[in-house]
Amino acid sequence: MIFVDTSVWIGYFRASPEELVTKLNDLLDQDRVALAVPVWIELLSGVSGKQLPRFRRLLSALPLYTPSEQAWSLIEGWVTRSRARGQGFGVADLLIASIVAQNQGEIWSLDEDFTRMSKLGFVTCYAP
Repeated sequence: MIFVDTSVWIGYFRASPEELVTKLNDLLDQDRVALAVPVWIELLSGVSGKQLPRFRRLLSALPLYTPSEQAWSLIEGWVTRSRARGQGFGVADLLIASIVAQNQGEIWSLDEDFTRMSKLGFVTCYAP
């Protein structure tokens, strides 16, 4: 399953770049896209009222994943390990990554934080 991050959805809804839109449409057609709750909330808080009906219609068809109780322990361990290597991550990104990792998925993001998390072994990044 490919968990699509907010940065990719923003490009998709802006229809730019074209390659991103085409690839995400392909993944949607193949039912390979998943949505982590923190991404849903980020998108919901940023979408205009005009776009809201289209937005809800599209995203309501996707499987929605929430963090498990174990996610918090996983995140706590990641914070300790990342700090030891001089790295730091935001809570939302850590929460998204924990959902992806616990569901053996991949994260598709334009955010370099997930690339750094991947290098630390926390999450697997999807490369279209």
